[in-house]
Amino acid sequence: MKVTKTGAKGSQLPKEGFTQKDSAEHKGYAGVHIPARITETDSINANESENGLLEQIVSRHNLNEAYKRVKANKGSHGIDGMKIDELLGYLKESGATLRQSILDGKYRPNPVRRVEIPKEDGKKRNLGIPTVVDRVVQQAIAQVLTPMYEDQFSDNSFGFRPQRSAKDAIRRSQSNVTQGYKYVVDMDLEKYFDTVNPSKLIEILSRTIKDGRVISLIHKYLKAGVVVQHRFEETEIGVPQGGNLSPLLSNVMLNELDKELERRGHRFVRYADDLLIFCKSRRSAERTLERILPYIEKKLFLKVNREKTVVDDVKRVKFLGFAFYQQQGETRIRIPPKSVAKMRTRIKELTARSNGTGNEERASRLRRYIKGWINYFKIADMKKLLQKTDEWMRRRIRMIYWKQWKRVRTRYAMLQRLGIRAQQAWEYANTRKGYWRISNSPILSKSLRNSILKDHGFLTFSDYYRQVKT
Repeated sequence: MKVTKTGAKGSQLPKEGFTQKDSAEHKGYAGVHIPARITETDSINANESENGLLEQIVSRHNLNEAYKRVKANKGSHGIDGMKIDELLGYLKESGATLRQSILDGKYRPNPVRRVEIPKEDGKKRNLGIPTVVDRVVQQAIAQVLTPMYEDQFSDNSFGFRPQRSAKDAIRRSQSNVTQGYKYVVDMDLEKYFDTVNPSKLIEILSRTIKDGRVISLIHKYLKAGVVVQHRFEETEIGVPQGGNLSPLLSNVMLNELDKELERRGHRFVRYADDLLIFCKSRRSAERTLERILPYIEKKLFLKVNREKTVVDDVKRVKFLGFAFYQQQGETRIRIPPKSVAKMRTRIKELTARSNGTGNEERASRLRRYIKGWINYFKIADMKKLLQKTDEWMRRRIRMIYWKQWKRVRTRYAMLQRLGIRAQQAWEYANTRKGYWRISNSPILSKSLRNSILKDHGFLTFSDYYRQVKT
């Protein structure tokens, strides 16, 4: 293998806010756009093509579809500052140049802009944001390669794949448990995207992709580097999490693990880097973990988080925000307390009394969140949970209205308008009870009744759940 090192580690970059002028090179970034390593093997010639795969990727139709997907997904700008709204104009002006630079092997991807996303455990996840032009190119690559790899991927893999979802992964898990596989290896791959070995990934890609120019282009993206607080850093390992190509590359790498598990006869369900291996006994699960670890760490060069990887009864394991329980001998799906707590925290934020949001906008935000949450969790048993959540949420909404009315005369007038007799309205308008306490009073329940809140645009979890379940 020949390895040529280029680039400048620690190179100081200009600040964000300038527009991408040239798709191949940018003035001021000359030392950054050269990949940190260019790897060539005897089996791949980056200058030759056996099947014209690169031509398919940069075809006008494919790039147009890629643009539409990138625009629909929106997202923030990369290091060049170009926004989604500026992308169409750039492609109209420079699309032909971009296409030719890719075909000539001269295109150099930009480094990604790194941002940190808070996680539930208080830690942070590194997210790499490519430029909008690089997102189009990555999307174009993914659109052509995805059908090629779909035939190779395991039927037990569900993440980032067409016509597959987390719901399907949970249903398959439920089926495994029902058939007696009640112990699981809950595998945690430590910082998966940050620890992928590029050389191993390129080797795996080369088994399927015979157009060396495509391999070279993907390799450039893997080695493009990152910008952290306006400073360039090389990327020796890892796949930038956040790029349009990253989910496919993730599945390509972990498909090796899928095939090995299938070869060994294991039942498993994988969603991206979340993996459950199902066994009929605790001892069997412990042996499975012990025997699969060397393959993951020594063959795929991935890291397993030993502290978070556990063997346990499936009833005590959470997977993709769901959990399982037994009822009358049947395996059923429930929502664990952690997922419920996360939902309630978000509802609190959306119904905060002092967030400056108008009632119409608040109702709109609540509707969007409720629909998204129900659509994700609707396969779980949750009727009672939703009823309690709705009661609590409506109480918070009534509290908001009560605070907005503020003055005694306003409260008095509003209560009368909502059907409360004058004497009762006057008594409640003059109350000194706190907002939260008064929100649960019979008077507010009678005046700001459920139908009134519904007329004001407030959707409840139970109402939408009934809509999607029918």
